[in-house]
Amino acid sequence: MQKNLFLYLFVFSALIALYLAVSGNKSLEKANASNTRLSEQVETYKDSLKEARLEVLDMQYFNLENNDEALAYLEHLDLENPQRYIEDKLLETNEQRGNNVLVPYEGMNGDFKINKIKVLNHRWILCDFSDGKYWGELLVAYEIGEDLTVKFTTMDHLLYAR
Repeated sequence: MQKNLFLYLFVFSALIALYLAVSGNKSLEKANASNTRLSEQVETYKDSLKEARLEVLDMQYFNLENNDEALAYLEHLDLENPQRYIEDKLLETNEQRGNNVLVPYEGMNGDFKINKIKVLNHRWILCDFSDGKYWGELLVAYEIGEDLTVKFTTMDHLLYAR
């Protein structure tokens, strides 16, 4: 009887060990499959991040902050942040009553004011203007004098048709 009991315990233990080995193998396969899927996603995200970085670099190409030649031209002015200074001076043209003097159109839904500014280099600026309903864009030339006065000249403009 004791001999049969040990035999039954041995067979029962062998079955439990076999069950644990099979279920452990299946969970290992699931974990490996999940790990493979996550690795593929990581590679996809790395590629997307690389593309986004290239796009950002491309967008920054025409920008005063990234143009060493243009910054060298403005270096003698001893401005801490030339781009911010130019943007501030351009936004000051919005403070007068009526349309902005750089915008060659009469506002139809209010006064045209400059909203967005992109300083391209040491000579040119792109601007977006709007009266709340109608909008357009300007290409503005600028010069900074030795006394830090800024002279703006509208080179070209367009008003989008509604």
